Amino acid sequence: MSQPDPSILEEVARLRAELEDANYRYYVLDDPVMTDADYDHKLRRLQDIEAEYPELVTPDSPTQRVGAPPAEGFPEVEHAVPMLSLDNAFDEDELRAFVKRLGERLERDGESLVFCCEPKLDGAAVSLVYEHGVLVSGATRGDGRTGEGITTNLRTLRSVPLKLRGDNVPELVEVRGEVTMSHSGFENLNARAREEGGKGFANPRNAAAGSLRQLDPRITATRPLEFCAYQVARLEPDAGIATHSELMARLRDYGFRTSPALEVVEGGQGLLDYCRRLGEQRDELGYDIDGAVIKVDDLRLQRELGFVARAPRWAIAFKFPAQEQTTRLNDVEFQVGRTGAITPVARLEPVTVAGVTVSNATLHNQDEIARLGVMIGDRVIVRRAGDVIPQIVRVLQDQRPREAREIVFPDRCPVCDSQIERPEGEVAARCSGGLYCPAQRKEALKHFASRRALDIDGLGEKLIDQLVERGWVETAADLFRLEAERLAELPRMAQKSSENLVASLDKAKHTTLARFIYALGIREVGEATANNLARHFGTLAALMDAEVADLEAVNDVGPVVAEHIHTFFQQPHNRDTIDDLIAQGMQWEEEEIGERPQPLNGQTWVLTGTLESMTRDEGKARLQALGAKVSGSVSKKTAGVVAGPGAGSKLTKAEELGVDVLDEDEFLKRLESWESGESDA
Repeated sequence: MSQPDPSILEEVARLRAELEDANYRYYVLDDPVMTDADYDHKLRRLQDIEAEYPELVTPDSPTQRVGAPPAEGFPEVEHAVPMLSLDNAFDEDELRAFVKRLGERLERDGESLVFCCEPKLDGAAVSLVYEHGVLVSGATRGDGRTGEGITTNLRTLRSVPLKLRGDNVPELVEVRGEVTMSHSGFENLNARAREEGGKGFANPRNAAAGSLRQLDPRITATRPLEFCAYQVARLEPDAGIATHSELMARLRDYGFRTSPALEVVEGGQGLLDYCRRLGEQRDELGYDIDGAVIKVDDLRLQRELGFVARAPRWAIAFKFPAQEQTTRLNDVEFQVGRTGAITPVARLEPVTVAGVTVSNATLHNQDEIARLGVMIGDRVIVRRAGDVIPQIVRVLQDQRPREAREIVFPDRCPVCDSQIERPEGEVAARCSGGLYCPAQRKEALKHFASRRALDIDGLGEKLIDQLVERGWVETAADLFRLEAERLAELPRMAQKSSENLVASLDKAKHTTLARFIYALGIREVGEATANNLARHFGTLAALMDAEVADLEAVNDVGPVVAEHIHTFFQQPHNRDTIDDLIAQGMQWEEEEIGERPQPLNGQTWVLTGTLESMTRDEGKARLQALGAKVSGSVSKKTAGVVAGPGAGSKLTKAEELGVDVLDEDEFLKRLESWESGESDA
């Protein structure tokens, strides 16, 4: 057996110190300093070294235990059955190897084994003990053997039964599960914290853990926490239950929530198929998961397989690509949006997050920079979930370099040098250059020509950039002064394509009042609001002269939007541009005044997948303007589901329930019919 050299001994000592510190901060302080990916990588490295040099294994190694001792403030609770961790599989080959190991140990074909699979929830693990059907104690995982008694806090969770359902309850049952916080609950919690001048949580997992460990249970009671059961540690008497999946069904009978994505599958291929399906659905679940938990379903086989030092042999966690990673903030640049909003963009040291290389992340606004306390040069944790724009969620301030420098928000527009203003009560700082700012000019023209606005065929982003950069177009009205002969001078613009664009511009002059209002790009005026404004006022002149109170009388227009609309039409340069557009031939028929029809009143609709012609929020707004309620889940009461590319479990459930499913083309046809009043739902 080879002897480790001093460098190996130093690495082992360093890894153990880092992992123990991470454990303490994660489990005790709820203040993680290491991402899951970093922790997994370091733990795997330590496991590899100890496997090569068994003499280095010590009882206090992080590979031999889970977590850290409980914090002060709660009574210690010793777990009758240790709350152990699981070994991890990071790719499909490792998952196949797990099945093969089980087969060899049981002396049977691994493909004949039956497994119970469910999402690996990303929250806080707890244990609940019931005697004669009544909750008597609840505790955190702690170090796996001793946790913190938080019974009073757990009793505040509505998803934790205080008394088990049914007459035939066991004398004793210990139920384990995860306390989580949904994405919507997390966003609402942080929004309340910001309104009250407090500091929000970095992610739902931290929010769940921190909420459980409040010394005042009244605070815990206000937090949107949910408990999901995933294991029975003790059951007396055992009632002859033979499989883990039967135990989960029994827990549901007792009144516990278990994962709706739990499935029983056979063999390695069944496991791979499940993990792939779950990975595809991950971004639509509404709560965080970081993989799948896989268990041999047969309890007798579980007992036969037994345990290793820190984990059961009969279970494994299949880990998805991490949605959070650590990197360095190298610089911050400021971008100007279509409405003049100044957005700070973090330039990051490139890092792979959730399978995608990330080098930029949004910092949202000046308030967010202050809330994070971030500085250029900091080590930061960046998060990317699904198609969400990557964002910095946490700063590792204890790793801040000496040369770190503050982020200075500009007071002049980085594009046109106009003064930057921050309206009272708003979080966004804005360039005051309006239509004169080239950055806003380009974005405003792109919006003006977009499909849902004037739908000017052939007027794409690159062409708009050229027109603005050459000074040929300064306002939307200048588009209608373009001539085919001059356009043909542009790169990749032959005479025929130039003539086609002019024809398209001529066609776009004949539109509807609602489309024209939407095309103007007034802040927070989407298609649904534009339709409501057109229907309510009937003419552009009436809308332009409306006071704030008149605007607030329009369906779906509140005080903030009313103020935006009124301010827009009070600006002389905006009125000049509108007059110029009309002089260039823009025209529409006057709308019939009256409230918009509500053909979907009382109906519930669901949007899933990606829409190409509009965002999901825009689709939601248009449905709501027609009277519909838009839900995040499918049930028998759902009137219809709009399914775009990437639709997952919601589409499957709709098909199972026989709910009407529309693709995007059919959805657009029906919208036009409903909005025109030509058809009832």
